[in-house]
Amino acid sequence: MSERLRLATVWLGGCSGCHMSFLDMDEFLFDLADRADLVYSPIMDVKEFPEGVDLTLVEGAVANRDNLELARDLRAKSARVVSFGDCAVSGNVTAMRNPLGDPLAILERVYVDAVDRDGGIPDVAPIVPGLLAQVLPLHNVIDVDVYLPGCPPPADRIRSAVTALLEGALPRDRGEDIRFG
Repeated sequence: MSERLRLATVWLGGCSGCHMSFLDMDEFLFDLADRADLVYSPIMDVKEFPEGVDLTLVEGAVANRDNLELARDLRAKSARVVSFGDCAVSGNVTAMRNPLGDPLAILERVYVDAVDRDGGIPDVAPIVPGLLAQVLPLHNVIDVDVYLPGCPPPADRIRSAVTALLEGALPRDRGEDIRFG
């Protein structure tokens, strides 16, 4: 048997629907487990993105400084990056905050103006990561190899894409929109 693929999935700013659709691949997950090692994912307890990842599926838009740092780190450590779902591809629902303006004003409305026991914006980064001025689709901050649109992409489309990528099907140009399923 050939060398096992190192697979990662990442959840940035979004609803987690893409990961739920990924899990909806049912029996294919057993086939995938025979061919790949899941080395990073929100469904496992790994804190740092590892080196030498062959394929990373990224769900969600880049909404805060933590997302931005993780996106840059995973691009540096991944051979192929798939923009996975409409939030990663276009910003989608996550970017709906963009027209609301200044992120600090949004946080003030949520933590100061709304009913809250403390009446202040938490300033500890693990509680509320620093919001970016605008929510961005993934390709605005890193190079993306393949786009997999859908909200969420159906499980059969994810399976088709992952299978093609496992079998060495690569886009002709970085960032090419390949239609699967």
